[in-house]
Amino acid sequence: MDSYPPSRHQHIFHLSRFFDNYFDIMLGFAFGLAALLFHKFGESHLAVICSALSIGALSITVSEIAEILAERFEEPYASFVLTFSAVAVEIILLFMIILEATHSPEVLETVKGGIISAVIVDMNVLLGLAVFIGGLSYKEQVHNENTSSTYTTILLVAASTLLVPGIINYADHNKGDLFQASVLVAIVLFVFYIAIFIFQTKTHRHFFKATAKSRLFRLRKHHGEDESEESDDYLFDRINSPWNLFILFVFILLIGILAEVFANDGIMVAKEIGISNGLAGLIIAIIAVAPEILTAIKAAKNDQIQRVVNIAMGASTVSIMLTVPLLMGLAYINGIQLTLDFNAFQIGALILTIVLAWKTTDDGETNYFEGISHLMFFVSYAIIATMYK
Repeated sequence: MDSYPPSRHQHIFHLSRFFDNYFDIMLGFAFGLAALLFHKFGESHLAVICSALSIGALSITVSEIAEILAERFEEPYASFVLTFSAVAVEIILLFMIILEATHSPEVLETVKGGIISAVIVDMNVLLGLAVFIGGLSYKEQVHNENTSSTYTTILLVAASTLLVPGIINYADHNKGDLFQASVLVAIVLFVFYIAIFIFQTKTHRHFFKATAKSRLFRLRKHHGEDESEESDDYLFDRINSPWNLFILFVFILLIGILAEVFANDGIMVAKEIGISNGLAGLIIAIIAVAPEILTAIKAAKNDQIQRVVNIAMGASTVSIMLTVPLLMGLAYINGIQLTLDFNAFQIGALILTIVLAWKTTDDGETNYFEGISHLMFFVSYAIIATMYK
């Protein structure tokens, strides 16, 4: 005999389901309010911690809404939604740090570290964890080899382009020449991305689509289950796409407000503690990419490795080819000259990451060992970034 009446069991169940569905929003608002209060009363350390936690929690909500929208679109548009939602958070965080350069010019090095670290995290942590976890459930996972081949080619060209300002910086040229070269490189990257966008959405869409349904989907169909079966009590599942897009932008706006607190107090805390620019950039990248890591892991566990590859490599492409021109333009409007003279460590790590991704995905199959390889590379990068001044 039950010790509680059925109505109480149901009440507890609904409370538990409500928390499971909306814990990220509740934590996001709670930590956000705390961050604003700590910032107002000059508690910088607590303000930074709370704002980072709030940004991370609200980014999970952004990621979940983007995933719902992605399920309603076909590839490659589905991955575009997931990619741009993550990159938007990255751009906001880095732009708020750029604004701090008016009285702390050295923070521009953190911005450069954040740009490179975003790609490192996407290609090693996101891709590595998803491939590793997916590989534990499935001996091998198959994706469209044209996807990885195309993306690695694009990223190698982009990385090579970023070498130009750095080479000029080592030569006998003044700051004006360096900035001019950076502007030209940003324009080249943006024009190249337009060509990529046309290639991906118009002429060669089949390069970015899965070649077969996931085994989990086939198993569900065999047992008469619906692939898109979702809990109908989740608010954003019931809202139509235009309203979800509006809500998505509202959450991104809230993240922008908290990013200002994070940047303002974070610069002071970083100076006080002595955090290197490389580590600061890495922390920013992890905060921005964390929600997409959860999305990628979920996709890998469902044997949707194609989506993982699209997210990881697509986000990396956008992080270089759109983030760089946008940040340079926004910085210039605010009277700040952002140059693209990345150091040898950053460019070297970027190129090696792309080569590793090419080797682990080029045959159209992945396994858990390839995931471990990416994770080990990231650990090595993080160790050096922590100490690299």
